[in-house]
Amino acid sequence: MTKGPSAPAAAHPDRPAAAVPPAPGVWNIANLLTMLRLLLVPVFVALLFAGGGHDPKWRSVAWASFAIAMITDLFDGELARRKGLVTDFGKIADPIADKAIMGSALIGLSVLGDLPWWVTVVILSRELGITLMRFWVIRYGVIPASRGGKLKTLTQGIAVGMYVLELTGWLATARAVLMGLAVLLTVGTALDYVGQALRLRREGMDAERAGR
Repeated sequence: MTKGPSAPAAAHPDRPAAAVPPAPGVWNIANLLTMLRLLLVPVFVALLFAGGGHDPKWRSVAWASFAIAMITDLFDGELARRKGLVTDFGKIADPIADKAIMGSALIGLSVLGDLPWWVTVVILSRELGITLMRFWVIRYGVIPASRGGKLKTLTQGIAVGMYVLELTGWLATARAVLMGLAVLLTVGTALDYVGQALRLRREGMDAERAGR
């Protein structure tokens, strides 16, 4: 009697499941870029105030360090997402590094008298307020970064970088206009995020009541 084709062997109950990729370690390229940005903060501050704070040569070097920090900000998060290098350290350190370099630049420029204090207060208050608000509604969901928020960050970075340089003439006028636009985007996106947070919280609370 001819045997038919044998059926495939059943999976052995003790056979191990497919290997799960190991979690990325802290020492990866994305986190190293974030660490570099954190290390650049005191370097930038020292360069900004070198030579009395208004030496064009030192200010140019300070601008270079600020630019490097901003460039790493563009790449570390993208690398982490694309290469699967997202870590708890990166989630915490990345926003801290962003706010540290921007905050030190704004405060330093205001101390030197190059940037009005009200601009620094408005921008830093917005950043702190939005961060606290995200934690306030985190149990109901995450507020994603909007296009307006990304444009705000880009505009702020360029404007602050221009203030770090010792500019005169039409370039000084251009940076003032750009900073004005950055402030408008700062306030406008803050109002948008507040609206999103209130809506998210309301929907989350309604869902909780409905589930009772």
